[in-house]
Amino acid sequence: MADEPRGLAKTGLTDTGDFAIESVECRCAPGKWSPPESAARYGIVFVRQGCFHRRLNGRESFVDPTVVYFERPDDEQQIAHPGGGDSCTALYLSETLLSSVWGGEPGLPDEPVATEPTTDLQHRLLLTLIASSDDGAVADAVVAATAAVLAQASPKRVDAGRPATALARRRVVAEARELLVENPGATAIELASHVAISPHHLSRVFKAETGQTISRYRNRLRVRLALERISEGEACLARLAADLGFADQAHLARVVGNELGLPPSALRRRLVRG
Repeated sequence: MADEPRGLAKTGLTDTGDFAIESVECRCAPGKWSPPESAARYGIVFVRQGCFHRRLNGRESFVDPTVVYFERPDDEQQIAHPGGGDSCTALYLSETLLSSVWGGEPGLPDEPVATEPTTDLQHRLLLTLIASSDDGAVADAVVAATAAVLAQASPKRVDAGRPATALARRRVVAEARELLVENPGATAIELASHVAISPHHLSRVFKAETGQTISRYRNRLRVRLALERISEGEACLARLAADLGFADQAHLARVVGNELGLPPSALRRRLVRG
């Protein structure tokens, strides 16, 4: 995208070490090619609105909201706008996370990739999840969006490494569930690292085995653990939220309310023993 003099504004939305997400706004009049700029990270860029021409290592392409494009370390790009500027979401991935999704080695396609409407919806839902402060759900959504985009370019690379047998898949899911009981706030990325498969494959086999996404299962488990703690007389909901991996007490109340229809304070009045 363009440089600062051309009206570029970047807003960091989240940064976990495994991934970072920025909202990028460029407001500029039609102009010539921007000065060459080199990327520093691996990135997947979703265009929310607007369009522009992009020159990557001397090769030109046209970018609009129907495609995503990619940034790779040391690639040199230039941008030229027909007018009006653009709004984008940039998803930057660590080499470790990217390798786990992209067949074992870091890398991204050379050319922009056309996306399905469902993939763009995943991108929009990801932005909504960031606002909710649910780190586990955000990590799960990042993995899903990354896999969906890269599968458009090379489905075989994304499918590489899936557990080959039903027994292997059951063992992987059992290990992930065991870790979730020990650490209810663990993300799909952390779980996948523990069981030594890609987070994308873990998400798929987990849903196949349990009938639930990791995010849904995590919340249902945390609500049950919260009920036990509340029944035992836990007086501090902020401490309970922290222990169970919620962002804060409000996040705990929201998830419990969604699952049970009652806030933790009301449950405490009904459940405290003695």
